[in-house]
Amino acid sequence: MKKRVGILTSGGDCPGLNATIRGVAKALYARMGDNVEIIGILNGYSGLINGDYKEMCEDDFRGILTLGGTILGTKRTPFKLMRVVEEDKIDKVAAMKKTYKDAKLDCLLCLGGNGTHKTANLLSQEGLNIIGLPKTIDNDIYGTDVTFGFHTAVDIATDVIDRIHTTAGSHSRVMCIEIMGNKAGWLTLYSGIAGGADMIVIPEIPYDIEKLAAACEKRESKGFSILAVAEGAFDKEEAKLKKKERARLRAEQGLTTATPRIAKQIEELTGRETRVCVPGHMLRGGSPSAYDRVLATKFGVHAAELIAADKYGYAVAMINEVVSENPLSEVAGKTKFVPADHQLVKTAKALGVAFGD
Repeated sequence: MKKRVGILTSGGDCPGLNATIRGVAKALYARMGDNVEIIGILNGYSGLINGDYKEMCEDDFRGILTLGGTILGTKRTPFKLMRVVEEDKIDKVAAMKKTYKDAKLDCLLCLGGNGTHKTANLLSQEGLNIIGLPKTIDNDIYGTDVTFGFHTAVDIATDVIDRIHTTAGSHSRVMCIEIMGNKAGWLTLYSGIAGGADMIVIPEIPYDIEKLAAACEKRESKGFSILAVAEGAFDKEEAKLKKKERARLRAEQGLTTATPRIAKQIEELTGRETRVCVPGHMLRGGSPSAYDRVLATKFGVHAAELIAADKYGYAVAMINEVVSENPLSEVAGKTKFVPADHQLVKTAKALGVAFGD
């Protein structure tokens, strides 16, 4: 029996999306041959809402294993607006269901992060055959040990920190490197340890600026200090506030993240010259690492196996080093945070790395 399989990529791009798409496609063609048709939904849920899709052929999936970004395009369509009818008068959920029907899909694969999984679960609850695939450099999707894109970003962030060491040492500066990670600090924690950072600041462990400054002064004889700061980090006073209140106060101060404020405060408290480095979207770009190519391929193959078994309403996951799946309803909307007593946190502290707590 022929199956028509839809694929979309939603949210931020990251290395490994194309490798996953390829893994799914090659496994489906190998298993089903001419009995499978793959439909590419363009620009994420936006394409599903607006009916932007195309039929693909086997050649479309050649040569993309090493390619960064996504051949399908992606766009952020916030979950909180999915059931909101805006000025365009479009009922988004009804429109997505219509496109699914018009494209004659038997199932839809949704590659993305937390927001993507929430919408995927919504569509599953609306009766569509959905499979989620965990993509994010933040590694914060609940229920999976790792997400594709994460290890590549760790490699890039580590390279940034490595390069900062030499210029920090040359000028005897305190260097604050802002690493992506708005809610969870996995990327900053891993790259901070791998890059030999002296201080690691993550959202899960609110910092005391006096303690960070003291850690810098303690390193006075070393000549320089490296701080790896997650973009979503906040201090112990901000931790007492709600998210909107923190954002309002920062807007009044002309800040979007804590990193420039940390740098300024350390300079004021210690008299040490400080600089801020923000690699930003470079962490999401370029070719996936060998690890992520393998992981993405394994995830893609498992998704193909779920399709062959008509097993829908699940998100692919790595659980205790085995590729498996979780019910979408159990993982959508949940974030995997770094526990304050995580082994890597303990490892860093055993090395003398300061977290400012």
